[in-house]
Amino acid sequence: MPEGPSIVILREQTAAFRGRKVLRVGGNSKLDLSRMQGCRIDDFRSWGKHFLICFDGFAMRVHFMLFGSYRIDDPKDTAPRLTLDFGKAGRIDFYACSLKYIEGDPDETYDWSADVMSDAWDPKAARRKLEKMPGTLVCDALLDQDVFAGVGNIIKNEVLFRIRVHPESAVGALPARKLSEMIAQAREYSFDFLEWKKAFVLRKHYQVHTRTICPRCSARLQYRAKLGTRQRRSFFCGHCQRLYSQVDSPTVRVQRQRK
Repeated sequence: MPEGPSIVILREQTAAFRGRKVLRVGGNSKLDLSRMQGCRIDDFRSWGKHFLICFDGFAMRVHFMLFGSYRIDDPKDTAPRLTLDFGKAGRIDFYACSLKYIEGDPDETYDWSADVMSDAWDPKAARRKLEKMPGTLVCDALLDQDVFAGVGNIIKNEVLFRIRVHPESAVGALPARKLSEMIAQAREYSFDFLEWKKAFVLRKHYQVHTRTICPRCSARLQYRAKLGTRQRRSFFCGHCQRLYSQVDSPTVRVQRQRK
């Protein structure tokens, strides 16, 4: 599944079609795709893992799910879910993705402050949301698109390794400093991801994702095929990454001291 940085790259790659009129629309979607034919593209935007093709009064939301992809001026042999043809200017094909019309201004639908790649990203808002979910495991919290729009499984694994936190730690058990680190690194690693992916060296920079040996302590990394309520793959170091439980939380320690 493409993560936020990959959608930013798509937004940049399609920028040349901004202002172009869609001359032909095709695809095997059940939606009425003809609505876009003859319309001029106002903008391309991204929110988390959503790619938005903006027209006057509405937008087409593209979500690539697990196996979606796209091609620019290089169609596959397989049938696309959506084709936008601009004539001599080129074409964009989207495959195995989910499509949905967004009515009105996308600003009325999307909270841009939740997008870790957005200029409007608000870490204080992310912290307030996290404080309302103390029992949530950090491996699930980082994948919550209402809190960290754009963060996917790779970013989750790498962020938790960077801040030395075990994926089964509870959000409410993290010390304030660790919570701040997690919020900051969700954005910082996403931009590192963007830089490395553009340079075609992303996989070379994986520290734990799909790896077997910890680059920090040389211990064998742990792997869980399904972890947390979201049941996503997790790679982590049981030696370097500390498990923070509710029992270890600052609140519980204060209560013990009062007794």
